[in-house]
Amino acid sequence: MKKLRGLLGTGALLMAGVAGAQVKDMPGGPRVNQLNLHEGVTEIARDIMWVHWMMLIICLIIFVGVFGVMFYSIFMHRKSRGAVPAKFHEHVGIEIAWTVIPFIIVIGMALPATRTVVAMKDTSSADLTVKVTGYQWKWGYEYLDGPAQGVNFLSNLSTPQSQITGNEPKSNTYLMEVDKPLVVPVDKKVRIVLTANDVIHSWMVPEFGVKQDAMPGFLRDTWFRAEKIGTYRGQCAELCGKDHAFMPIVVDVVSQEDYDKWAAEQAQGLSAAADDPNKEWTKDELVARGNEVYTANCVACHQAQGQGIPGTFAALDGGPIVVGPMKEQILTVLNGHPGTAMAAFRDQLNDVEIASVITYTRNAWGNAGKGEDPVVQPSDVKALR
Repeated sequence: MKKLRGLLGTGALLMAGVAGAQVKDMPGGPRVNQLNLHEGVTEIARDIMWVHWMMLIICLIIFVGVFGVMFYSIFMHRKSRGAVPAKFHEHVGIEIAWTVIPFIIVIGMALPATRTVVAMKDTSSADLTVKVTGYQWKWGYEYLDGPAQGVNFLSNLSTPQSQITGNEPKSNTYLMEVDKPLVVPVDKKVRIVLTANDVIHSWMVPEFGVKQDAMPGFLRDTWFRAEKIGTYRGQCAELCGKDHAFMPIVVDVVSQEDYDKWAAEQAQGLSAAADDPNKEWTKDELVARGNEVYTANCVACHQAQGQGIPGTFAALDGGPIVVGPMKEQILTVLNGHPGTAMAAFRDQLNDVEIASVITYTRNAWGNAGKGEDPVVQPSDVKALR
């Protein structure tokens, strides 16, 4: 039996080794066995790494010097060797030395650190400004100037549920991939204006040397200038709720030519996809659109089959609000539900999206044919805003 357990343990170790061997460096993210900070693609990121190593080396020298003298004194002046302690009360030279030397060390560490912090906070003369809003659990981006002015979208985790909750093999960008990345031009100063819709979030991209909290009711800003074209990844760095780990950040840094082309495509797409809240939609159109909205915004909390999370998020399959009159469900989606984790979506979704996702929930799972008002039109939502 002991031999069998040993063989099983060895097999498990071998399997773990094989699985580990298949893991590769994540493009724009962490590397396998990475111990150091990211080298970074911005001047700020390199300055942060330099300050980090400078302070680490100074602390190491102090540690070795202080403990070296201490251990040497203990060993060489021990009683068994006949050492006789000196008797004195003060020494002016030592007093001056242990005051002046630490002062010089602190100033030597503070000057480059202060220079880097001041540079991190200097968001003036930006080439591009993007407003970033943190939601539970996604990021909203809005371009405030430049060729993409007016373009706005939500960036959601795109890792399939089959990888998160099922047995499907994990991709190389597992939990660090989104449906719509932030796109910026290379070698341009990008100012990020941050806020949050619900709780405190934190926008962090290690390769840029950027980490700034997003706080409800406040506007804070940071900046970066990426010097290399590529895709760079980060995550929300503030514990913001149950799906905190499912809130990645992806930034595509492209050439100015490609950025201008992307901006034109986005502007054209927004114009073509503009939803008319006065249009009368068919039930099938609303259900199809609602399925997409539900997958992007609701599935994390209310689950794919509408069963919810007991004690946190109510079940939608057979839920009294879903099978009851439409008014209460519309107001719940618009304004959230006080005392619960249900967030307000009036600023995240337009009238067509809200009407479609409500219609979808009223006709999905076991709700079909059971409740009142199976079809909710955008005009119904518009009337209650």
